[in-house]
Amino acid sequence: MSTVRTILVASLAMASLPAITALPAHAKIRCDGPYQIVAGSPLATPYCEDNYLAAVARGYGIGVSGAAIRHNYNTKQHVCHQIGHDIRVASICAGMRPEDRPKLLVP
Repeated sequence: MSTVRTILVASLAMASLPAITALPAHAKIRCDGPYQIVAGSPLATPYCEDNYLAAVARGYGIGVSGAAIRHNYNTKQHVCHQIGHDIRVASICAGMRPEDRPKLLVP
């Protein structure tokens, strides 16, 4: 009787193995400020920079999310226009701040 039980348990284990391994991996992007942690090292990525810009903007009272900044360039430009002077986001907002625009020379 124990041999039959052993075979039954083994066959159930083998039958459930594909179901267990077929589950999708849930990899989550880990950010440390404007940097993504990749293999233990910080790497500047647009995803983490946009999340960081949104976090700094919320500190200034601007209600914006990282997704809104990522998906709408005008939102990012507006936020950078408002808080681009902050040293924490100056490199993220480079080229989008009013002082970065070329001056028009009118004769």
